[in-house]
Amino acid sequence: MSLIPSTLRAGETITIPVTLTALPPPDWSLTLILRGPDQIDLVSAPDGAAHTFSAAAAITSEWAAGKYWWSLRATMGTTVVIVEEGQLVVLGDLALVAGPHDGSSHAERVLRAIEAVIEGRASIDQQKYTIAGRELWRTPVADLLLLRSRYRDEVRREQQAGRKGQSLLGRVIKARFL
Repeated sequence: MSLIPSTLRAGETITIPVTLTALPPPDWSLTLILRGPDQIDLVSAPDGAAHTFSAAAAITSEWAAGKYWWSLRATMGTTVVIVEEGQLVVLGDLALVAGPHDGSSHAERVLRAIEAVIEGRASIDQQKYTIAGRELWRTPVADLLLLRSRYRDEVRREQQAGRKGQSLLGRVIKARFL
């Protein structure tokens, strides 16, 4: 399991505690380097036995949304150790969106388009026609139904994955005491 979350939201206060028993503060300091649509460097503050990354909402609201590659680095003097690397997504700050907004995923938008084509085809029986020497072939309805089924499954998977840990209320928190 990664020490760094897979998503962050711009415009939200973040606090990420990281405990590394082999690299304790204050001897070691941690830097979280994010590169993607923006360049973001966060330096941890010692918090007992943990390193804690913090950023206020006013700071994160300026972060560009998108996919970022990150590197978690520990430093003691001139010694630098890469602890972990990965990718995360910074979600946009909805408070900054002016006008209409469609937050649908790619799969949701494609599913709507496929269903619109199927609906439009319900009253058209030609699969192909020719005008002035040019031919137009329509996607067979069986292929559209197969595509719709695949995208419905993808949307269902996204929705099920999105339900895990989205709410602060009613979330299951597992702990193990040694």
